[in-house]
Amino acid sequence: MSIFERHWQQGIQERTTEKLLRSHRLLESPQQINPIVDGRTLLSFCSNDYLGLANHPELKLAAKDAIDKSGVGSGASHLVIGHHCQHEALECELAEFTGRDKALVFSSGYLANLALVSSLVGKGDIVLQDKLNHASLIDGGLLSGARFQRYLHNDVSSLDRYLAKHADQRASSNNHSAKSLVVTDGVFSMDGDVAPLDTLAQKCSEYDALLMVDDAHGFGVAGKEGRGTCEAFGLGQKDVPVLVGTFGKAFGTSGAFVAGSELLIDYLVQVARPYIYTTAMPPSIAAATRVSLQLIKKADQERATLSALIKYFRIEAKTLGYKLVDSSSPIQPLIIGSSEDALALSEFLLSQGILVTAIRPPTVPKDTARLRVTLSAGHDISHVEQLLDALSMAIEMGIAKVNG
Repeated sequence: MSIFERHWQQGIQERTTEKLLRSHRLLESPQQINPIVDGRTLLSFCSNDYLGLANHPELKLAAKDAIDKSGVGSGASHLVIGHHCQHEALECELAEFTGRDKALVFSSGYLANLALVSSLVGKGDIVLQDKLNHASLIDGGLLSGARFQRYLHNDVSSLDRYLAKHADQRASSNNHSAKSLVVTDGVFSMDGDVAPLDTLAQKCSEYDALLMVDDAHGFGVAGKEGRGTCEAFGLGQKDVPVLVGTFGKAFGTSGAFVAGSELLIDYLVQVARPYIYTTAMPPSIAAATRVSLQLIKKADQERATLSALIKYFRIEAKTLGYKLVDSSSPIQPLIIGSSEDALALSEFLLSQGILVTAIRPPTVPKDTARLRVTLSAGHDISHVEQLLDALSMAIEMGIAKVNG
């Protein structure tokens, strides 16, 4: 074996020993409440399809019509010849939806975050990120070349200390061009809690820092007409100048967007390498997302159903004794602790026909392995009761260790 192969084998063996080995499950159906996975029909609680739009007939029809008119692939990057009229229309509609001047569509949320952070700051600047930010935001900070610091989760006083220190250093070095970028998720992907965006916006204004919010898990679910957590806090473009959203969650499609001022978007088109050098998303996806956007605006009943299911699940899971996070979003993690115990509970639920993924380090901090339960408007009370019955059975059998 070569030195590389020995290293690869050692890495796989270490992860196997530590119960951290990752593997695929094979989806053999559309994304839905009862998908066919590895040849079995299961009850799923691990999809981010919060409004049940991923297999919606109107989205499929829009995608089919667009393929008939525009073909399958976009054929090039946006700045060569890949920017289709469907992309342009979607960007205009997203700008209106978010209350921003302009929007820019990306092929994925990961690319959008890499592009943004690495374009907004560089050497001599500082980027301050919440401790529990998504990996794409962290990687964007590392790629930027700016000084990188993570503040305590949702702790504005921790952020304040770093901002004050940077302001003092900037003043003492007479480097008044050094920029400060503050980055946070709107809804945190593994805990499901919401960032204190109003106080973060105030703090950024105080220190002349730029606030960037990735609201991947907020759009479609939070705020009036699903316009996201910024709208729920009453924050506009001036308060949150850089706003990111993805289409792979409540929108039910694929890709992402950035929304902000006309100047910001025009600047990104010039300098954001992950945008400039990536093939544009297929026009059919943009067309389907445009339909999804209209459905999201009208989905008040679905959001009400989802909210009721979340409240019911939280009450009953706490009664059983499971440890939950303070989350009112569709993301409801059950904190288990060890990776081995989380895997055992996940496998038990699978034996009962229920799919809930065990999330382990390094995705989450050490000793906080969990089952990340995600609820959808496509679920009903009977689905949630089926999950709760299985969780109760797991306690009775000694598979799940709880405090209740």
